[in-house]
This record gives sequence, structure tokens and C-alpha cells, in this order.
Amino acid sequence: MESAEQKVSWCPSGLADRPESVVLGVRSGADGEVAYLADPVPAAEVLGLIPEGIEPRRVLRFASHCESSCQQRVGDRCGLVDRITTVPVHSSAVPRCHLRAHCKWWSQVGAQACQRCPAVTTLVLADDELGGLVADPATTREQLDAWIAAGD
Repeated sequence: MESAEQKVSWCPSGLADRPESVVLGVRSGADGEVAYLADPVPAAEVLGLIPEGIEPRRVLRFASHCESSCQQRVGDRCGLVDRITTVPVHSSAVPRCHLRAHCKWWSQVGAQACQRCPAVTTLVLADDELGGLVADPATTREQLDAWIAAGD
């Protein structure tokens, strides 16, 4: 029989300030893609180490429990991962990730989510039009498809 902890879905684009939050990975390189940690590290242990004035989501990706009240939620599904899967992948590789067994995105769309997950940012910058569209719960698949087609 599964325990209550095993039934909890985790969001790989979670908030840092939740009691259960963990660091999923470190944003690195020129493109800011996530380099995943081999093991989870409680967010509370690292937040105090980030210099004042630096938004933690600029350098780290966090995972926390998937919440039914999340603005990205569409019924039982995560609308964010549904929008992410419309964006072309840069690599067909599926990165190693300690979260996968409990990940909402993995359980919802499988490898398609994992192929795009390293490029997901939880802090959308003003000059990132595509990131803003993907993050906006009001954006439809058709709008994303049109934006992507216009860029070709």
C-alpha cells in the first residue's frame, strides 16, 4: 500500500518557499538550461546562501508539491506542461532526474516533458516572448503554434 507521501505529485517548476521545496537543479551556461542535481537538496538549506539581490529562480530550479489551486491547473492536468510540449525540442535526450518517479509532468506526458524540462524557466524575463507565452495560463496551443510558425 502506498503512503500519502508516495501519492503526492511534484511540480518540477515549483516554488522555493514551500516547506517541502527542493532544489531540482542549477541554471547554467549561456542558455540557462538546468543541470540536474543527482539528489534533492532542501531549498531551505540553500536559499540563505544566495547573495542578497539575486532572485533564487534566476540561478536554481525548484520542485514542490503540485497544488490543485495552481493557476496552471486545468482539471487534473498541468496546463503548463501541455503548452511546453508544443515547443520544439533541442535534444531528444531525456536527462537524469531525481524527481521523475513523482513528477506530475512525467506522469502526464512522459518523455516529451523531460526533453523540454531543462529549458523551462520559472522566472520569465521581459525579453523572452516565447517564455512569457508558455507561462501564461491564458495562452492556447493555437497561439503557441502560430508564434512558433512565425519564427520559422
